[in-house]
Amino acid sequence: MKFRLAIFLRGVAMGAADVVPGVSGGTIAFITGIYDQLIDSLKNCDLTALRLLFSAGPAEMWRHINGNFLLSLMLGICFSVLSLARGISWALETHPVPLSAFFFGLILASALLVYRQAPRSRLQPVYLLLGVALALLIAVVRPGEVPVTGLTVFAAGALAICAMILPGISGSFILLLLGMYEPVINAIKAMDLAMLAVFVAGCATGLLLFVRLLSYMLHHFRGPLLAWLTGVLLGSLAIIWPWKLGAAGGVASSDHNLDWHNVLPGHYGEYADPQLLLCFSVMAFGIVVVVSLEKIAEKFAAS
Repeated sequence: MKFRLAIFLRGVAMGAADVVPGVSGGTIAFITGIYDQLIDSLKNCDLTALRLLFSAGPAEMWRHINGNFLLSLMLGICFSVLSLARGISWALETHPVPLSAFFFGLILASALLVYRQAPRSRLQPVYLLLGVALALLIAVVRPGEVPVTGLTVFAAGALAICAMILPGISGSFILLLLGMYEPVINAIKAMDLAMLAVFVAGCATGLLLFVRLLSYMLHHFRGPLLAWLTGVLLGSLAIIWPWKLGAAGGVASSDHNLDWHNVLPGHYGEYADPQLLLCFSVMAFGIVVVVSLEKIAEKFAAS
């Protein structure tokens, strides 16, 4: 068993992104160059791994599932979620506009990165538009009233993890749509181990079922999938757009609800400071972060 610091740090970044509604940890995995490895490693957590455990021993099973990679990554994600949940929630409540602007730049640059890696085809624009349409549809949906029970927490975990693993679709935003974001975040803050265990069990179930389909698509329909994911990323910009007003007028509330609509900075400025200079600066910084991470990932891949 070998701890890999570089993978752990990627996990920290993925966990921080997953806490923010509108941002996907899968996006971070993609721009840091570990997305394919992550999907294939998760896919290998199957019955074959279980058989290897009993027939060839733990070491062979660990090698089959790429255990050093998964352990280092999951430790980073867990460390980030448990340690940064309170800080990210504070930033969302006190500085939502510049924080959204940063992730807007990050997602925009990520979309261009994903599109550049997609093999070209005549139907590529169609797949891209389908991805945009899906993300925009999710953006206009408003949350339902879902009671907090063991079953709904389990189901929310299964749905959210499928979104988290896809670049562009935010698991946190799916939790918002289900009305489960606040209960899950509060459980993390309060260390409610019973609720967290049910949620994690749902995540594990959804993940192990979904990654097999995703791995197959990556290996057999990579071009259409990447074009579709590019569209999802572009469409998700409507979710993370910094300048929002509440449905009843005035600045949108910051208590993790979906009672908002996007407006231009000038319109937003009638109610509050749009912080244009700061927002465009952090947008540019988000783009620089993506470009830098891509360069670093290329160096790691070449070494």
